[in-house]
Amino acid sequence: MTTDNAPTLYESKASPNSRRVRIFLAEKQLEIPTRGVDLGAKEQFSDAFLAINPRRQVPALVLADGTSIGEVPVIWRYLEEAYPEKPALLGTTPKTKALIAMWERRAELDGFSPVMEGVRNAVAGLKGRALSGPHAYEQIPEIVERSKLRVANFFADFDERLKAVAFVAGDEFSAADITTLVTIDFAAGGLKMTIPEEHTALQAWYDKVSSRPASKA
Repeated sequence: MTTDNAPTLYESKASPNSRRVRIFLAEKQLEIPTRGVDLGAKEQFSDAFLAINPRRQVPALVLADGTSIGEVPVIWRYLEEAYPEKPALLGTTPKTKALIAMWERRAELDGFSPVMEGVRNAVAGLKGRALSGPHAYEQIPEIVERSKLRVANFFADFDERLKAVAFVAGDEFSAADITTLVTIDFAAGGLKMTIPEEHTALQAWYDKVSSRPASKA
């Protein structure tokens, strides 16, 4: 569905966080204008992008009135409330909203963030940029092994969770599944860590969710 008076999404195909928003849009069958930001060329540090997001991060959602919204969960919230068409990926009742928020938060803190931490402290091209955002931080190579341990624990913990439920937050696909899926793909590409063979519940969930058309967004 194409939306009238739609916001514009500034994003990058190289950004796992941008992918989280693209999948969200695809699941809701929303089409909005997008603008690519070339991270390799450091376009996020340009004066033009600085005016859009002072934190120099993608994605950023710019509304028709010029308001700029950053941070993936906040962009999701805006899209869910501005375009309430089904599916509701952030929940419809107090209970489901809480469970989705809780499990999405766990996926980000226990999985996505450790992958990002490991990648940013290991990749030579990110020297001096160990944390994304407006400030420069030096890499700490010793952190990488801890990050890998955290990701291994994330795989094990979510395997246990998915032995009991069909999707990460319960019976329905939600934003929690989006972050978990992107985390697993990010770990495979950035840290060369894939789902261990023994985690069959997590692998079955991954096969199911990654086959959804929106996952290719």
